[in-house]
Amino acid sequence: MTEPAALQPIDPAVIQEMVGELARFGAWGETGVNRLVYTPEWVAAQDHVAGWCTEAGLEVERDAVGNVWGWLRGRKPGPAIVTGSHIDSQKPGGRFDGALGVAAAVAAVRAVRERHGTPRRTVGVVSLCEEEASRFARTNFWGSRAATGTIAPTEADRMRAIDGPTMAEIMRDVGLDPERIPEAARDDIGAFIELHIEQGPLLEAAGLPVGVVETITGYRQYWIDLRGAANHAGTTPMDLRRDPMAGAAEIVSGVIDTAHRMGRPAVTTVGRMTVEPNGRAVVPERVGFTVDARHPEPEALATLLARHEGRWAEVAARRGLGLAVRVDSDRPPCPCDPALVETLAAAAAEAGVPTMRMTSGAVHDAMQFASVCPVAMLFVRSRGGVSHSPDEDTSAEDAAAGVETLARALARLAS
Repeated sequence: MTEPAALQPIDPAVIQEMVGELARFGAWGETGVNRLVYTPEWVAAQDHVAGWCTEAGLEVERDAVGNVWGWLRGRKPGPAIVTGSHIDSQKPGGRFDGALGVAAAVAAVRAVRERHGTPRRTVGVVSLCEEEASRFARTNFWGSRAATGTIAPTEADRMRAIDGPTMAEIMRDVGLDPERIPEAARDDIGAFIELHIEQGPLLEAAGLPVGVVETITGYRQYWIDLRGAANHAGTTPMDLRRDPMAGAAEIVSGVIDTAHRMGRPAVTTVGRMTVEPNGRAVVPERVGFTVDARHPEPEALATLLARHEGRWAEVAARRGLGLAVRVDSDRPPCPCDPALVETLAAAAAEAGVPTMRMTSGAVHDAMQFASVCPVAMLFVRSRGGVSHSPDEDTSAEDAAAGVETLARALARLAS
């Protein structure tokens, strides 16, 4: 590629406009987005991204699960450098989660083409079809798992959406054939870089616009089911109760305290609970709840999980409660590729963008691509550390700083 005398910097107003355009598809109130995979709003948003790619001079491709790919073809054959994210949302979520990474990918690759012409290596954009698991509660990363060939043959028929239909039925409704899912798997990706809002408070606390991610956290998500004996709240003596709510309270307090005592970056969350029969004056028979435990270091994660599992086993045995444990998701920590991390850091320094090295406490599509190629991530500051909410916000200037860093990194890698 040729090096111009001066680079036209990324315009914050352009990035702001792109994010605003996507936010119209599934708009929720003044600032929120409710855009679930394969809904009409999602389909329209993917069409809009495809239009962006065409306008940016990229070849557009759609795969068997609906991922949109845009290609800036290089002069030499070989695996491509790909950047992108997802456009599905929480219900409702904010306009930046995932969507900024897609807008950034298009803007950055367009900048590579405009600044340098045809690259030596092919550079690609991808808008992935699902990451949030907001329509399918126990499955996420559908688009990136399809691209990396890790979707089981009958999975689309077995997965049922929160609103009723199976994944296969919903795919057919939007003109996709679930029998062709294996065709979405790719063998032409040489590196994957994902730009994303931080979704946390660390960059803001440090007064920095951009972070370079070194590790994506590992985590395990459990469903804990405690069974006792339902009885009258007034007539059953405390010492004769088999009360699963009391056991749940002890476990919840214990696992959260364990993460507190281990200190940052260990975290544990109990976010969902069900109670049966759920009466005001009834000792419950059954209490179920989730436990989400995370740590980016493998040994520390193993310690955290072992302490949690020991806690609920001990409490259930001592209180005479039945205990059933289901693991819904289990992912080891994902280190980013050191060479890509250094490339991102060098690109930021070249652009005059101050950064810090950091860990991702959230999981991302980049984790899936790590099974087939080196990966890295850039974070952009989140105002107030808020995400998965209509209140999430990122300034246009911070977003542009992230896109500038991404564009320069892609140019380095593609040359």
